[in-house]
Amino acid sequence: MRFERQRGEGPIMRTLWHHFLLWVRPRGGYCTSTFLQFFTLTAVTFGIVLPLVCHDLLHSYYFIRSWHLDHMSWEFLEQNLEEAQAAVQYFDNLRLLNSSLLTSANADESSPKLVITIVTVQRQLEYHYPLQVMSRFHHLLARCGKACRHHHLFLCNVDQNPQNHQDAHLLAKFFPTAVRYGEKESVSSDDGSINLFEKEKQDYAYCLAKTLSTFNTEYVMVVEDDAVPEDDIFSVLHHLLLARFLEPPLGGALYFKLYHPERLQRYVNPEPMRILEWIGLGMFLGTFLSLIYAWVLGHPDISWPIFLFFMLYSMALTELFGRHYLLELRRLTPALYNVVPVTECCTPAMLYSAASARRTLGYFNELYCRPGFAKDTALYSILRKKGEWAYVVEPNLVRHVGLHSSLRGLNSDPKLL
Repeated sequence: MRFERQRGEGPIMRTLWHHFLLWVRPRGGYCTSTFLQFFTLTAVTFGIVLPLVCHDLLHSYYFIRSWHLDHMSWEFLEQNLEEAQAAVQYFDNLRLLNSSLLTSANADESSPKLVITIVTVQRQLEYHYPLQVMSRFHHLLARCGKACRHHHLFLCNVDQNPQNHQDAHLLAKFFPTAVRYGEKESVSSDDGSINLFEKEKQDYAYCLAKTLSTFNTEYVMVVEDDAVPEDDIFSVLHHLLLARFLEPPLGGALYFKLYHPERLQRYVNPEPMRILEWIGLGMFLGTFLSLIYAWVLGHPDISWPIFLFFMLYSMALTELFGRHYLLELRRLTPALYNVVPVTECCTPAMLYSAASARRTLGYFNELYCRPGFAKDTALYSILRKKGEWAYVVEPNLVRHVGLHSSLRGLNSDPKLL
């Protein structure tokens, strides 16, 4: 068996080696100059140009943490504080003006098309995360106009001491609100017996179930209170729900994930479906660069080694520069947004159909969360166990602004990475 396999492989290997030698063997200096050109291009691109261009790009391999991370994190927190104050002012103005914008955001209360449920707990008060999220959603709904007249905002307060959640009390004056824990049921967060991971899952399930019991809706978007929507969130959702995944709702998926951490969006990652995208992009750019190379040098044709070089060059270039920044180009139009098989981490914003939300609640009853098996991991595990499927939308439709985690406690020196 071994002897026969070697006999079969021999001619193929000799043929490949023969073509390689023909390419690298000097013929009037052509191949030698080609090698030098490619070597120079590679050295200049990856040794000079990319380090100069990408050293301050947060999600690039060339990002220099020691130079920029502390400063960028501080600027992010300062900007977040400014947005928090703007959100406070937003609701102060609504209260003073008794604006009709509020009623327009909550029109058609009996049977909304989409309910946006904000799950909230008390955190760093000065950042007013719930106010930031709700003010942004309210503004975008008002700007959306008639296309969003069947969308509804709903607040779900799951703080263990709800009477201390000042932002939730303010928002309850404007939006319908559910409160999980009454004053008699308040629990001290210092109680070491509480499994915060299981509590988070139960709180999430409570808000999802409360939304379904309160509204006769077709879709539910569950958003954590530190996930601020992007400007185009509703135009993209309308395109997905009305054009691409109309029948059955969500294409039969259990959920759509609307956010995945930027640091985990690279091609070199555990998600294998990106490899095909990476190869396809390399082939496209490799062909384009090969044609330019042939045109500039006046070569009559393109050999496969030249194409292979530019393909690998393009793949390395896009990965090292940062896939996140390529995804941002898709924001040009909703039709360009990517919908791919879901990835595991994180649930700041999730979209369910009414039917899939009920299935999810049933699955949650069978799961117990703990350290290492949080809510997001539990949701992902359901797909394999129950034969379900789900999708993630790229680029993200929300921005995760909360550097202070409610699950892992206060971080006195939060960082963007």
